[in-house]
Amino acid sequence: MKKQICKFILNLFGWKAVVTVPKFDKSVICVAPHTSNWDFIIGKLAYTSAGLTAHFMIKKEWFVFPFNLVFKSMGGIPVSRNRHTRLVDQVVKVMKESKVFNIAITPEGTRQRTENWKKGFYYIALEAGVPIQLAYMDYSRRVVGIEKVFYPTGNEEADLKEIVSYYKDVKAKHPDQFALHKFK
Repeated sequence: MKKQICKFILNLFGWKAVVTVPKFDKSVICVAPHTSNWDFIIGKLAYTSAGLTAHFMIKKEWFVFPFNLVFKSMGGIPVSRNRHTRLVDQVVKVMKESKVFNIAITPEGTRQRTENWKKGFYYIALEAGVPIQLAYMDYSRRVVGIEKVFYPTGNEEADLKEIVSYYKDVKAKHPDQFALHKFK
């Protein structure tokens, strides 16, 4: 029922979901671009309409009553951005201890323009030994898709170049706020 409702709402907004990869018990879902709060709403509708569930990280400031109840029921995990905690280790531990655990992460880490993507999504997948589903939100075509799976090799630079290149033709809601990761 939830799947059909989400698909109906997504279609009402003029969007469609295209998921051609297999269903994974455990994975990291790399979601880009992320330039608007609408990305979360549309992405969650699309993923649920495909019959899938995933956790997501959200800044702890949003995790206050009554929103905390909603976000927790949707799979939200509160994150403190100003504390230097080893979040990668925490997520890897939860993933290894869980039978099913998929987590959606925006590598930009913000809706603002940044040319240095955060690499936590990559390290989580690498350390947990799980695949990375490459998810995109293309506002020009009004499509949310997951059509490629990437298995990290440990060659960080080569892996990230391949992942980043996947998003080169995707159009963000606010294109001026989306930048592909720059390599030094």
